[in-house]
Amino acid sequence: MSTFCNFLTSYLIDNGTWDEMYSGNEVRDQYKKVIDFIKQLSEDELTKNDERAKMLFMSQGITFTVYSSGEGIEKIFPFDIIPRIITSSEWDFIERGIKQRLTALNLFLKDVYNEQFIIKDGVVPTDLIYSCPNYHRQMYGIKVPHDIYVHIAGIDLIRDYDGEFYILEDNLRTPSGVSYMLENREITKRIFPDLIPENKIRMVMDYPNILYRNLLSLSPRPVKDPTVVLLTPGIYNSAYFEHTTLARLMGIELVEGRDLVVDNHCVYMKTTFGLKRVDVIYRRVDDDFLDPLTFNPSSVLGVAGLMSAYRKGNVAIVNSIGNGVADDKAIYTYVPDMIRYYLNEKPLLKNIPTYRLQNEDEREYVLKNIDRLVVKKTNESGGYGMLMGFDADEKEIVAYKKEILKNPRQFIAQPTINLSSAPCYINGKLTPRRVDLRPFALFGPNGIEIVPGGLTRVALKEGSLVVNSSQGGGSKDTWVLAN
Repeated sequence: MSTFCNFLTSYLIDNGTWDEMYSGNEVRDQYKKVIDFIKQLSEDELTKNDERAKMLFMSQGITFTVYSSGEGIEKIFPFDIIPRIITSSEWDFIERGIKQRLTALNLFLKDVYNEQFIIKDGVVPTDLIYSCPNYHRQMYGIKVPHDIYVHIAGIDLIRDYDGEFYILEDNLRTPSGVSYMLENREITKRIFPDLIPENKIRMVMDYPNILYRNLLSLSPRPVKDPTVVLLTPGIYNSAYFEHTTLARLMGIELVEGRDLVVDNHCVYMKTTFGLKRVDVIYRRVDDDFLDPLTFNPSSVLGVAGLMSAYRKGNVAIVNSIGNGVADDKAIYTYVPDMIRYYLNEKPLLKNIPTYRLQNEDEREYVLKNIDRLVVKKTNESGGYGMLMGFDADEKEIVAYKKEILKNPRQFIAQPTINLSSAPCYINGKLTPRRVDLRPFALFGPNGIEIVPGGLTRVALKEGSLVVNSSQGGGSKDTWVLAN
């Protein structure tokens, strides 16, 4: 019977890559119990667990949507059965860094939609703010509950060859992926029921309770039982599975725009018993589609008059409208400056060095060295609109350069980061694949809470650095060890 230890020898790490499991030829302490456990299993047993995990994902409908795929709309979310493990000391640093960053970003949003001190003091250029398509002047001067703009954030982290964590990007609009974090943990419990208690892993399942408590606290009315709803674009949205999951776990209504109506600057939900006042909307609809009277007039996903109710303070909207100005990839380069400006602190988590292509000298450098860089559109997500220079052919590069020159403001460039690798069980072998990490932070009246874990995304294709599910990536359970 072939056992796990027989194919540990096939685990080959790329030179210059930080591996989450191996340090030199030694297994890191945090992985030793897991490796000892798996060594007791045969290859057949591991494969059966892998197949069982796939069947559980399929039977529970854990899916996502790829709009550009020719294989159909919905796909089962790929899951790897070997957990990614983070030590308590590593997590403590990550947690402090994200809290610091999110505090500064929230202050930035409050500032740019009110006094604009950071612009007047010349820390962030005026034209960078006003040229951002996600800066909404309609939000200027609106008082938001508790001065919280970013109630939910998904901050993407990577680890470079030296083991240091870097911020890849800030997701502050309608961040997705938390349902997969929760489902990954449930699947791990099913296929390896003894591993989690033996390794003293911190819980992630409190996320829906913390979120629901925060949502209730935002009610503009002092009522005992505020009405909270989750607004979804509908079944064709890529994250619809997540919308249904979170609504179910929080015990709130899942609604579409057609289920809501605004009357006398208040929002109501249509029910079989008549109209019911809505106090808090957790929206998963993008800004441009929220209110056809204020934004995109052709939108059928939002609610006509919603902005008037929001402006009057009669409904809370989570996340706040206009947050996209803070997670614009060109604004990203100024976040360390924001931390120093608002908090008078040194940033704990570093940015990746980034070239702003609207600056002529930086643009010239990027165009000359594009084959060694990663170029991204400043307001795209999900891996769309990205050029991996080292992996692109001449035709792609020429076409991309033309796009850059049309509107340099829409692009940034970064060096190719050699993402850390973690063990994955693929085709009967343990093999390293590149990973990133998206912890989820919840900002409420009592401060910022970060669930100990997050979504570890995996580049399942051999040699790939792209972890996005829309680009062929998957995920794995993320363990944070208790002290």
